[in-house]
Amino acid sequence: MTEIQLNYFSRITINLLAGRSGMKSMLMTFILFNFAAQGQSQKTPPNIVIFMVDDMGWQDTSVPFWNQTTNFNKRYHTPNMERLAKEGVKFTSAYAMPVCTPSRVSLLTGVNAAHHRVTHWTSPDKDKNTDYPDSTLNPVDWNINGFSPVPGVGHTYHATSLATVLSQNGYYTIHAGKAHFGSAGTPGADPLQSGFKINIAGSEIGHPASYLGSKNFGNTEGGKPNRNAVPGLQAYYQTDTFLTDAVTIEALKALEKPVKTKQPFFLYLAHYAIHVPLDADRRFMERYLKAGLDSTEAKYASLIEGMDKSLGDVLDYLDKQNLAKNTVIVFMSDNGGLSLTPQRGGTAWTHNLPLKAGKGSVYEGGIREPMLVRWPGVTKPNTVADQYVIIEDFFPTVLDIANIKNPEMIQKTDGRSFLPILKNPSWKDQNRELVWHHPNKWIGAEGPQIHFATAFRKGNWKLIYDYRKGKLELYDVKNDIGEMKNLASENPEKTKELASLLTKQLKTWHAQLPVLKKNGKQVPWPDEINQ
Repeated sequence: MTEIQLNYFSRITINLLAGRSGMKSMLMTFILFNFAAQGQSQKTPPNIVIFMVDDMGWQDTSVPFWNQTTNFNKRYHTPNMERLAKEGVKFTSAYAMPVCTPSRVSLLTGVNAAHHRVTHWTSPDKDKNTDYPDSTLNPVDWNINGFSPVPGVGHTYHATSLATVLSQNGYYTIHAGKAHFGSAGTPGADPLQSGFKINIAGSEIGHPASYLGSKNFGNTEGGKPNRNAVPGLQAYYQTDTFLTDAVTIEALKALEKPVKTKQPFFLYLAHYAIHVPLDADRRFMERYLKAGLDSTEAKYASLIEGMDKSLGDVLDYLDKQNLAKNTVIVFMSDNGGLSLTPQRGGTAWTHNLPLKAGKGSVYEGGIREPMLVRWPGVTKPNTVADQYVIIEDFFPTVLDIANIKNPEMIQKTDGRSFLPILKNPSWKDQNRELVWHHPNKWIGAEGPQIHFATAFRKGNWKLIYDYRKGKLELYDVKNDIGEMKNLASENPEKTKELASLLTKQLKTWHAQLPVLKKNGKQVPWPDEINQ
């Protein structure tokens, strides 16, 4: 019975009962029942926490996201991720974009990177293209200034943000940590202009100058601060507080107001960790040095454990405040694990094995992420979902969780809600099509598909288009998770089928393709490639 029906029924019944003697007790009983029923129909929407980690790879955890525990899983210590996995559902095939800003804009807007055209990481400086020059291809004219909540800003994607929609529907919205949605001097650089009521340490920067409170997180005294100095957090200057802790402490403080007023909240806790610089979190270093890791890898591992401690602090807070039962928490990373040397120790492109490559690449090591979701009463504890999902799916899923119907928004989203998977982890859709579009040159060094590449997945099949070579690669990622055997020549029909589907989608989104320097012509569409 709806609330309107209850009100109508109650009015009729009260009139009937009031006209009879000796019915006062029945009348009061009915009124109390009616109020209780209305209260149940107006149940408080769930709180939502998105716990985002920067540059965290699929293997950078003691939680195995594969069908076996690997040596990397044995290396790292993430007990709170283990706790979250035991209490919720683990997604083994969750994807983001190869680099950070495209993923963050997709999460904020529900739109694929090929569609919103923020295909690469945005510079903190306005109108600055972060593409490295290439000898064979010219970069595309992408949205180098990122996301914008207002129209008319050059080289931006204008859309309604997730935080704006939630705010308009009664949520108290908090941003904490790394934003990196847009360049300085544009509205998208400031989370307060993108629907967040509170902003803690978020700006246009993509990584911190320092994780150390003793170094003021890169803010110099009496001089010019580092370009990547973390804003705010002055209370922790000249202390031993690590950046990950400072952001967490302030985020939990910000929750006090909505908790006190019983207003549903949306906390986007987006850590700078574990992005470079690899500053050691000395509370955890000794464990990894004793295990035989070199100093670089020990620092990396300490950043991971410090991030995990933050997750534990959030979980403990929710328990202490009796909020856990009505709070959805989603754990995710924005791209694959960094695997460049000398930024990492050891051999390049081995840090995400069995996944191939790492950050910047459209191979699995650059896009497959650790993802966990806990929603008490909805997700079953200690369950696993193998269905593939992608970062733009977060937008419609959060709206489903918040029960927001027909939101007012500018853009048409590309993502699909994964709420059915939360309710049933065995849910499957092998016809789902995913696209990763990176028509950019990431860095000056070379690596496996880290430049000028697009990938497409449908079912167990994954197609990769290398723009510089003009070649297609085909993999069965279910049976060949390491993408070791290119099946394009063995299975030309499947290659042609996926190339046609990818081309259709790219053209639908008016996606941009690179241009050949030698003749000024656009590279061929995938379905025009002759193997």
